[in-house]
Amino acid sequence: MTTEKKLTAGQIVFSVIYLLFWPALFLFLSGDWSWTEGWIFSIWFLAITIAVTIYLYRKDPSLLAERYRKPGTGNQKPWDKAMLIIIMVLFLLWMVVIPLDKRLGWTVQYPAALKYVGIIMLLLSSFFLFRAFTDNTFLSPLVRVQTERKQQLVTTGVYGFVRHPMYLGALFMFLGTPLLTGSSIGVGIGLLMVLLLAVRALGEEKMLMEEFQDYAAYKQKVRYRFIPFLW
Repeated sequence: MTTEKKLTAGQIVFSVIYLLFWPALFLFLSGDWSWTEGWIFSIWFLAITIAVTIYLYRKDPSLLAERYRKPGTGNQKPWDKAMLIIIMVLFLLWMVVIPLDKRLGWTVQYPAALKYVGIIMLLLSSFFLFRAFTDNTFLSPLVRVQTERKQQLVTTGVYGFVRHPMYLGALFMFLGTPLLTGSSIGVGIGLLMVLLLAVRALGEEKMLMEEFQDYAAYKQKVRYRFIPFLW
């Protein structure tokens, strides 16, 4: 049983501003407030983040508090500090480049059918992101062992499908969004972020192997990290 923690008023205000900032930035940079694909992504982004936040606030406040943990605290692995900064910078670049691609027309003659592939990928992303939070109360944004919360290895739910379901959800988001919006540059940045997540997964699994004696058996049972049938 985890110790319940509540968010401060400042954290709640920050959450509201954070949730509204990204869709507003996305649509503003596109230069077209009637951009259908931009609105689809914005509504999807708000829906999944609000759904996860409400769920955690009501059902798992300790995990919600963990999601607000500052980088560099709680015995986070030193290598992960730099990795996290790089991923955050690339995420910002991804959020900026995709709408600018729409505005400036960097990508031309994009197959319209790929937009539907993008929508399907976002739906899959919603599933894996949400279930990763509901199935794993130790889903920290930092690579660290949560000794103060008596962390245990989670192997059920979507963790019985791939070992890093949140990364799979992120993969669908990073690639599905630029497919929906028609941005080849966005796809390229998305692929780079997926590569960084793969590197991070290797480091995270090294830590888990050292800290949890049953992780080796789990790896044998669930063979894929976060790319089903491939890796």
